[in-house]
Amino acid sequence: MRRRFRQVDVFTAEPYLGNPVAVVLDGDGLDTADLQRFARWTNLSETTFVIPPTVAGADYRVRIFTPAEELPFAGHPTIGTCHAWLEAGGVPAGAGPVQECGAGLVALRQDGGRLAFAAPPLVRSGPVEESLLVRIAAGLRIDRAEILDAEWVDNGPGWVAVVLADADAVLAVRPAELDGLSVGLVGALPPGSGAAVEVRAFFPGDGGATREDPVTGSLNASLAPWLVRTGRVSLPYAARQGTALGRRGRVHLAGDPSGAAPLWVGGDAVTCIEGHVEL
Repeated sequence: MRRRFRQVDVFTAEPYLGNPVAVVLDGDGLDTADLQRFARWTNLSETTFVIPPTVAGADYRVRIFTPAEELPFAGHPTIGTCHAWLEAGGVPAGAGPVQECGAGLVALRQDGGRLAFAAPPLVRSGPVEESLLVRIAAGLRIDRAEILDAEWVDNGPGWVAVVLADADAVLAVRPAELDGLSVGLVGALPPGSGAAVEVRAFFPGDGGATREDPVTGSLNASLAPWLVRTGRVSLPYAARQGTALGRRGRVHLAGDPSGAAPLWVGGDAVTCIEGHVEL
């Protein structure tokens, strides 16, 4: 069956400089094995399938797959899927789109041409045990003393956040195997850089090998409250990601510094491929 398809570059206004997501807009009628097989074939960090919602208040439901597994939530697929759904004629029932996914309902808003999602709650937070930091340092091929601070900031993918001295230290990292861990690095950028911090995201890919994600909404969503709380940034701010991979990703964080209102994680998106796939 022919199904509408788009490939969207997220967290960039310039095609091919962000993080791509494959979006199948007519994903109903397919079983999980079909979805996983197609996601494995696209070989992108995530592929999404839009299907009718199952709960009141949602405009659509999305299932999110890596080449190896299904995820309950991910940031750049949320923005990329919503961009594709709106572009294909989707109309929100309320003030802004509401996405249903494995993590529940996710509200989105449009700010000019940029979409933003309300960051989901953390499923794990708090300090990182010393034995794990030693493992992370070894996997990053850095001295343990180079890790200035660390925190669990897991909103689904299992993120452990690590602060290094600055953006140059973040960009200098050449990791080995991270033993199945999802690790986010962050370091401050100099004033006038157009962004407050440099971010890198490492995660286990198919077969367990460590991969780097170009631009990561879920990590930036979970990093922001910790960075604000520890005085490293103030809202609103922009994070730069993808530099080490030749990308120019920008993630825009906004919200009430007190945490009384949602943290909004925003970025530009642009469709690079449009057509149909046989599924």
